[in-house]
Amino acid sequence: MYYYPYRQDWASVIELLDQSLYAEKMVCSMSTQLFHIPTTQNLEGNPEMHEHLVPASYHRVTAVGSAQRLQNGEYHDSIINTLISCVNSALREDQEVMKWLDVMRDNAPNEFKPFIQNIISWQQQTEQSMSSAQQLLRQMGFEIQNQNQYSQYAY
Repeated sequence: MYYYPYRQDWASVIELLDQSLYAEKMVCSMSTQLFHIPTTQNLEGNPEMHEHLVPASYHRVTAVGSAQRLQNGEYHDSIINTLISCVNSALREDQEVMKWLDVMRDNAPNEFKPFIQNIISWQQQTEQSMSSAQQLLRQMGFEIQNQNQYSQYAY
C-alpha cells in the first residue's frame, strides 16, 4: 500500500460519483420493477438494457470505492487506474443502456411511456454526473483515455 506524500482532495469526485450512483439506483429499481408487472414483464428492450445496466452499476460502485480509498489516504497507481477505467467503462455501458431504454419506451403500452421516460431522465442524470466526474479527473491532471488497454474485461 502506498500513501500520497501529500493528500489530494477527492471529495468533489466522490460527490459526483455518488450522484451518479444514486441516479443509477433509481434506473435499476424502476426498470426491474417492469419485470414484475404483467403488462410489461416481457417488454422489448428491457432484458437487453439490463445486460448493460448491470456492468454499468458494477463500474459505478467500483469507481466510488476507489475514490473513497484515495480520499482516505491510500495511494497506488492501480487505484487511480481502476477509478478511471471504471468511469470510462460505465460511460461506455451507458450508451447501450440509453439505446435500449429508447426501444423500451417505443414499445411500451401508452400508460407506461411516462414511467419509462422518467427512467430515461434518471439515466440522463447518472450519465451527466459520471461525465462531470470524468471531466474533473481530467482537470486534476489524470489521463482519461486508454485506461482499459490492459484488460480485455475492462475492469
